[in-house]
Amino acid sequence: MLGKKVEESLNEQMNRELYSAYLYMSMSSYCTSKGLKGFANWFMVQYHEEMFHAMKFYEYINLQGGRALLKAISQPPSAFESPLDMFGKTLEHEQYITKSINELMELAIAGKDHATQIFLQWYVTEQVEEESNDNEIIAQLKIINDDPQGIMLLDRELAGRITTVPTEFSKGVQAAAKGQGA
Repeated sequence: MLGKKVEESLNEQMNRELYSAYLYMSMSSYCTSKGLKGFANWFMVQYHEEMFHAMKFYEYINLQGGRALLKAISQPPSAFESPLDMFGKTLEHEQYITKSINELMELAIAGKDHATQIFLQWYVTEQVEEESNDNEIIAQLKIINDDPQGIMLLDRELAGRITTVPTEFSKGVQAAAKGQGA
């Protein structure tokens, strides 16, 4: 059973993950409008990952006797200066999420909530990967430095990213993950 403070904090994080999905869907739409379908694909795959993250929180809260509570989602940015600007904002956002996950972990540790600590460990590991991916693309974009040919080559590379997380949750996250190997 979740303590009240942990439950509230997990709900806040679930809603942050939903905002993340919303942000990446906005970025995908922007890229599509600019003819950068590979970038659009990368951000749509990211959208699916964030929805998976949110659903993991949703299911965990409910399985632990709490209640997942959905809140209003703020409008994300819808225009960007460049691909580098988008990935800079992506990295900033992921660093914010990392900080938030770390704070949740500290709360679980302080409350000796071992189940929540174990649950959150997956997110701690995931955030290392998220920031690493963003940093890698930022480094490539800095090398490209707005060169149209470089942007198009990277666009083609990003078009190859595929969704590796479940996207259908009607039977729950665990059942979906077993069906897709996530």
